[in-house]
Amino acid sequence: MIAGAGHAAGQLVASLRQKGFDGNVVLVGEEAWLPYQRPPLSKKFLAGELSAERLYVKPPDFYDASDVDVRLETRITSVDRERRRVVTAAGERIAYDALVLATGSRVRRVQVPGSEKGGVHYLRCIDDVSRIRENLVKASNVVIIGAGYIGLEVAAVIRELGHSVAVIEMADRVMSRVVAPVVSDFYRAEHEARGVKFLLSAALQAFEGDTRVSAVRTNGPLPVPADLVVVGIGIVPNTELAEAAGLEVDNGIVVDAHCRTADDNVYAVGDCTAHPNSIYGRRIRLESVHNALEQAKTAAANICGYDLEYSQLPWFWSDQYDLKLQIAGLSEGYDEVVVRGEPASRSFSCLYLRDGILIACDAINAPRDFVQSKALIAARQRIAPERLADSGVQLKDLV
Repeated sequence: MIAGAGHAAGQLVASLRQKGFDGNVVLVGEEAWLPYQRPPLSKKFLAGELSAERLYVKPPDFYDASDVDVRLETRITSVDRERRRVVTAAGERIAYDALVLATGSRVRRVQVPGSEKGGVHYLRCIDDVSRIRENLVKASNVVIIGAGYIGLEVAAVIRELGHSVAVIEMADRVMSRVVAPVVSDFYRAEHEARGVKFLLSAALQAFEGDTRVSAVRTNGPLPVPADLVVVGIGIVPNTELAEAAGLEVDNGIVVDAHCRTADDNVYAVGDCTAHPNSIYGRRIRLESVHNALEQAKTAAANICGYDLEYSQLPWFWSDQYDLKLQIAGLSEGYDEVVVRGEPASRSFSCLYLRDGILIACDAINAPRDFVQSKALIAARQRIAPERLADSGVQLKDLV
């Protein structure tokens, strides 16, 4: 029984059958869509370059061929661990031997006056993007709330579609939670060169207008004109089902290295989980495709009787214009930054160290550094900063 129909759920179905599981598989999801990829939503799907069907993790006939009982537009309201069954909003009771919580996450919403006005959008699912694209037809001035990955990806796409774009961010630089100032400055300059306007250190106060938004008010002197607003201020893990069922929740559903909760019959995978990471020596929650896919493979293997532990280096990516940002590792807690290459060349890397040990790498149009940095980070070894900075030496030769 799989609760959720996102990227992790689609992989879980495939992995279960690949591992030889021949029992009943029930897939329950709240959306009307089969499991699909989310990263293209803020990129090629928003730009109109992909159809919704091309986002599917697996084609529709895969689920028929795999004998999967797919129940879409169905919400699970509770988990009865004692009786091993879930209850849906319609009152249906579905039994399970093993339950996998793949409940994902939801957007974090702003709480200011006017936030319910027409023209204020969030971006998390296919239907969200379809509404944004529909409203873009008549929009001249677009305002993005939040200068993280999603906000900047949306800003890039909408600017290339010819709309005026302003980005409002409460921090003093873009992508401040995840990259060093040198990377923030580089991306801000790239966006500004294409006409995107930034209001940094700006506190959102209200959305103005009658029934539809016409301007965004901040703590600045003047409101920002807006025909359409896209809010991208992060996500919140969907842990309510697990918590109500008495499972441990701590910034995510707590699982072990096997993706198993404290209940041997209940697993959890994807954005909603907090799992141990041996490389960083702590429990983490990741919002990434790689994590969702690998946790799904791990859970499927263990359900099928294998003994597989999940312990991998986190990695992420972001596409903005012709720039590909690839991130290996987690830079949180760094105390030194080494820049490898020249930002002016539009191909460089930013290496993060803590106590002399490499913990993460941001590679901008530098795929070789991204790939080779993974082994260095996993090795947890000390490397002289001047050697890391020498772009004439390949990172793989420093392991």
